[in-house]
Amino acid sequence: MERLQKVIAHAGVASRRKAEELITQGRVTVNGKAIKELGTKVGPNDKIEVDGVPLEREEPVYFMLYKPRGVISAAKDDKDRKTVVDFFPHVEERIYPIGRLDYDTSGLILLTNDGEFANLLTHPKYEIDKVYVAKIKGIPPREKIRQLQRGIMLEDGKTSPARAKVLSIDKGKQTAIVELSIHEGKNRQVRRMFEAIGHPVLKLKRERYANLDLRGLNAGETRELTAHEVKQLYTKAQTGK
Repeated sequence: MERLQKVIAHAGVASRRKAEELITQGRVTVNGKAIKELGTKVGPNDKIEVDGVPLEREEPVYFMLYKPRGVISAAKDDKDRKTVVDFFPHVEERIYPIGRLDYDTSGLILLTNDGEFANLLTHPKYEIDKVYVAKIKGIPPREKIRQLQRGIMLEDGKTSPARAKVLSIDKGKQTAIVELSIHEGKNRQVRRMFEAIGHPVLKLKRERYANLDLRGLNAGETRELTAHEVKQLYTKAQTGK
């Protein structure tokens, strides 16, 4: 027996928090009876409906994609552009990306049908580290790097302290490669942080996500996460370790 909100989340309908709202609003029925109690437990043979639509239970699945540039971080796109889900034609489950990477940003992105897992990894309070490598215009002086480390004031608030270091510089082309580690997920945050210090991003890639990296993958390639990796991510989100 499992809690009803967990079953809804695992089916990919909503995060666990949203599933709890659906239950308290009386929008979920079990065996034809409206359920409003959050502690309700259900078994594999119980018939669950959300807003009158039968719940199709799926086993939770977890994947990694090395997203190329020019791909939308969504399950579908109304302009028929290529999406991250298009790289998983063999997957029958209704997967969707956890968070997003900009259209012009490449790198590591996770996909799942587990709403609770997705919510854990994207909620700001859980502080999941994400490491980016940016090619930027100009060569930033040490004080500009310190600004990134202390936090940058953006129009939607100040960023949390970050880890930043210059990996290489090209004096001839007047560019630099900088590694930046953050745990937030503001819209276009990394690009805006570099713009704020006067060094716009020319190319951006997410190299790592918590304990995961891109080793063994080329752009456009995918792999399923191991059970151990999923457990590590759950532990990291819940304990910070």
